[in-house]
Amino acid sequence: MEFSAAEISALLQGELEGDPQTKVHKLAPIEDASAGSLSFIANPKYEKYLSSTKASVVLVSKDMAANGTKATLIRLEDVYTSFSSLLQQVENMQRPAKTGIEQPSYIADSAKIGDNVYIGAFAYIGENVTVGDGSQIYPHSYIGDHSKIGNNSLLYSGVKCYSNTRVGNHVILHSGVVLGSDGFGFAPQEDGSFIKVPQTGHVIVEDHVEIGANTTIDRATMDATRISKGAKLDNLIQIAHNVEIGENTAVAAQAGISGSTKVGKNSLIGGQAGIVGHIKIAAYSQIGAKAGVGKSITVEGKGWSGRPVSEHVHSLKIQAVTRKLPEMYQDLKSLKKQIEQLNSSHDNK
Repeated sequence: MEFSAAEISALLQGELEGDPQTKVHKLAPIEDASAGSLSFIANPKYEKYLSSTKASVVLVSKDMAANGTKATLIRLEDVYTSFSSLLQQVENMQRPAKTGIEQPSYIADSAKIGDNVYIGAFAYIGENVTVGDGSQIYPHSYIGDHSKIGNNSLLYSGVKCYSNTRVGNHVILHSGVVLGSDGFGFAPQEDGSFIKVPQTGHVIVEDHVEIGANTTIDRATMDATRISKGAKLDNLIQIAHNVEIGENTAVAAQAGISGSTKVGKNSLIGGQAGIVGHIKIAAYSQIGAKAGVGKSITVEGKGWSGRPVSEHVHSLKIQAVTRKLPEMYQDLKSLKKQIEQLNSSHDNK
């Protein structure tokens, strides 16, 4: 698919600088681009590549210096957001929304299917399920009884929604997502065995949420596990029963959030972070990768890292000291030896 610089500029409402007829047919990073490539610079550390890049068209900020580049530039207020919008439009052109019901698939007679819906082969749509207008359910997906899928949502192949799951509008669920599996609840007995605690609640995924491949979200013991509007979850995340993820919160891969924890809005949680159950994370918190959160965070807008977690700046100081421990140990041994020598000298007097 080929576009001219003028077409791209018009699409993004940018300011064109250079030849409007310059053609591009592929995307590439600024440092590796070749002729015919469209690239972008959103991070200032990549500005150094502008003068040497072979990209034909580059998206840049309005105040970035041209630095003698031969590329045609399109100047934008927000480069990264504009580039994301462009990618979305290109994807829509390359992969237009599917419609229709493929066979073999199973749709219960009591299910309500909206207009312009796509249901792929080998999908299962249970009793009293509602699928909203424009939604796409790819092959081998399972939608359990009494579940609801909103409008214009996209469920990729192999998504599993247990019964009574609620998925909002404009939601994206990637392959292998499981919504509504049982929470990890077992009552220990005197003989050392366990009795399963039934999980009678459900999962609610609100509008404009995206959930990455092979992420699992457990149903609540009672009431609901809730992923709030605009939240973005990466691949391979475990969300336990009764957890609430606040609006516009982003969680990176392999993080785990234990039962009944409430994460405030607009928070960022790094990869492999572990959060214990029954605590609260204040809004606008930033939790670093591999952090271990063992108690509530009550102050909004602060960064946290380390195991156990502490304020990020304090954690960096601990790391700096930790790196010096071998030298400090040798100094301690030397001081101990000197003290022993002084004591011995004193005793001989």
